[in-house]
Amino acid sequence: MSSWRSISGIRLGFTTGSKGGEGCNIRLKKTDLSGGSVTGTLLLFALPMIAGNFLQQLYNIADTLIVGRVLGPDALAAVGSAYTLMTFLNSILIGMCMGGGALFSYYYGKNDISGMKQRMRTAFLFTGFFALLISALALLFCDELLILLAVPVEIRAMMREYVMIIFVGIFFVFLYHFYAFVLRALGNSVVPLVFLGAASVLNIGLDCLFVMTFHRGIRGAAEATLIAQVLSGVGIAFYTWKKEKRLRFTRAGARTDLKLLKEVAGFLTAASVQQSVMNFGILMIQGLVNSFGKAVMAAFAAAVKIDTLAYMPAQEFGNAFSLFVSQNYGADRKDRIREGFSRAVQVCMGFCLIISVFVCAAAHPLMRVFVKAEETEIIAIGVDYLRIEGACYCGIGMLFLLYGYFRGVNRPKMSLWLTIVSLGTRVALAYLLAPIGAVGVYGIWAAIPIGWVLADGIGLFTMKKQRRRWKEIGAGGES
Repeated sequence: MSSWRSISGIRLGFTTGSKGGEGCNIRLKKTDLSGGSVTGTLLLFALPMIAGNFLQQLYNIADTLIVGRVLGPDALAAVGSAYTLMTFLNSILIGMCMGGGALFSYYYGKNDISGMKQRMRTAFLFTGFFALLISALALLFCDELLILLAVPVEIRAMMREYVMIIFVGIFFVFLYHFYAFVLRALGNSVVPLVFLGAASVLNIGLDCLFVMTFHRGIRGAAEATLIAQVLSGVGIAFYTWKKEKRLRFTRAGARTDLKLLKEVAGFLTAASVQQSVMNFGILMIQGLVNSFGKAVMAAFAAAVKIDTLAYMPAQEFGNAFSLFVSQNYGADRKDRIREGFSRAVQVCMGFCLIISVFVCAAAHPLMRVFVKAEETEIIAIGVDYLRIEGACYCGIGMLFLLYGYFRGVNRPKMSLWLTIVSLGTRVALAYLLAPIGAVGVYGIWAAIPIGWVLADGIGLFTMKKQRRRWKEIGAGGES
């Protein structure tokens, strides 16, 4: 007798024996994103990715929480600015891995494992080179980066001490995300969650040990994050090498001709530029925030952590939706893509409405998690930020779905243009409004959701035109 259970994107088959007693044979099957219930498949595949991103945010939240409560507001401001800088640098590589994931998923949907493997090898070499280059340049020009960010002199040395350790881990961030997207392209979203979960628990434990017990200060927080990043990256790479033997890089059949390199580099670069442009805009906003002083910096550092964690499930749901679209696009299931978008909008908007109400209502106690009660000015600034951003989470939720949709149908440049519109509007309005005395930092906060809504309108209009074309040319769609 055999029975099946579907758990978070992987089916577990349990086979029991008969006369000779019971045996148990567990088999793993990856989710076929091009078959089955659309809503159920999307949710089961997305939930481990959402949980994984949540655990990834714990890396930064653990630093922020422990540093803010134990080392004080100056250290909190330093770690907050470092978080924005590292998010930008890592986004270049994560964007490449994300673009690679959509490309791998497309070839997996076509059942072309040889083509997928060739693009994996090329993508690994291409992205790995940039990971090492970014790490080296960041270490070499660390002081110039801090000056560019307008980091106040009194906390510059503290922030430098922190980021010089974090920069070493950039390659391992790439290593984790590359193999996480490889496994997700195969329909396996559970294993990346396992490795990230173990690393997050380790990170938090080491944070407490290094900062609270060994009193290593901000350096200890950085060391804890570095160790966790190394173990998660090396661990998932070794797992993939061991379990997915058909995807191992070998000399036999390996080729990286100009045409293949152009295809892979074009796809990875478009996705990377989209992610880095998005985070470069945030980095520019950070520089503007820094000009308002340490209180605003500390408030922004804590509020952004809450903000990011709040809409993170929508962001990761969009990434899962991208792989869903890509695999169905490779399998020529455009009817399923249309239905998937409708279902994804329903799920994502419902979540965003709920989380908007929660963040707006609980903004004050949420800030108190990161900031001591006596820091009333910092808390008040953070509450204002959270209530303005929190009221508009549906805007960014829709934008994440549009990013995923256009990556999935092999139009990553459209995702890039939507990012440019969103970030360009945000940065331009922030720098225009912030110098006005009566507006100040409120201009920075308000500019962010305005950019989201404008990009949403353009993306929905473009998608509607494409879907109309699909109907005109029939089920064969566009290649």
